[in-house]
Amino acid sequence: MGSHRRPAQSGLDRSARVTVFSAAAATAAAALGAAPAGAAPQDTPSDTKAKVDRLYEQAEQATESYNKADERADTLREQVRLAKDSVARGQERINTMRRALGALAGAQYRSGGIDPSLALMLSSDPEGYLDKAAALDRIGARQADELTDLQKAQRALSQERTEATRKLADLEEIRKAVARHKRTVEHKLAKAQRLLNSLSADERDAYDRASRSGRGELPDLGGAVPASSRAAAAIAAVSSAVGKPYVWGANGPSGFDCSGLTQWAYAQAGVGLPRTSQAQRHAGRQVQLGQAQPGDLVVYRDDASHIGMYMGNGQVVHAPYPGAPVRYDPVGMMPVSSVTRI
Repeated sequence: MGSHRRPAQSGLDRSARVTVFSAAAATAAAALGAAPAGAAPQDTPSDTKAKVDRLYEQAEQATESYNKADERADTLREQVRLAKDSVARGQERINTMRRALGALAGAQYRSGGIDPSLALMLSSDPEGYLDKAAALDRIGARQADELTDLQKAQRALSQERTEATRKLADLEEIRKAVARHKRTVEHKLAKAQRLLNSLSADERDAYDRASRSGRGELPDLGGAVPASSRAAAAIAAVSSAVGKPYVWGANGPSGFDCSGLTQWAYAQAGVGLPRTSQAQRHAGRQVQLGQAQPGDLVVYRDDASHIGMYMGNGQVVHAPYPGAPVRYDPVGMMPVSSVTRI
């Protein structure tokens, strides 16, 4: 993708890692839910829809938490790398200084290593000896000071490295916990899918025509003007992503989650957005929904767990949920919490 995020790491790239993870989780979900599970006898189609919507919301919350932990882990990895490089450079400087001090000590020993007062009495050039001795004292004192400073710096860098490594280990544990939560939600989604499959064809069609009945074709956007040239570029990018699949934790270019889509779109416009919808909410100026212009980010729910891009005439483009491609939807498809102009 064209975003500002980290360079690719060794092994699987991010999109591949997410795809492999999702496939494994889906396989586990299918295995765990192999037994048929239909709607409870008392459930109505609207009950089923409400349950599925709650599961979608939980899935989005889990994905955003995963993305946040993953981003923090990447930041700490870079900090650890820089700390290790700095420690290595400091150690090399210390080693160089030690070699110089050892050479100086050897030279002093080879010159006699005798008591300074006796050496002065025996010297044929007392003034020259005193000058040399004073110079050696100054050099030794200076190098000792430098060695002390470098040792202090090494200890400080070692402490920083230890702290950064500890933080990284903590975040890896957090990310694993979030991944476990994602798998749990995916299991619930698999159950929700079975519930939907238990409905009649007409009932499933009715569900598809409900609040999340999105469109892949271009709707009438009413000729609204983008908020800025960068917004226009982001609109062009997000429009090109329509029809691409929703993929857990992905930020393009072949698949997206909700905040990954908006991050990628603005990256094509040269604008670096944070990774999560919660952070993107504060990445620009807040405006009223009635003042929304194409390119504005529309944030949903009080916890800002979903986000899309306003396109004009009451339409947004967003990555809805697993199984639904990037598409157009009415801006009021779910409760709007804020609108951000980048």
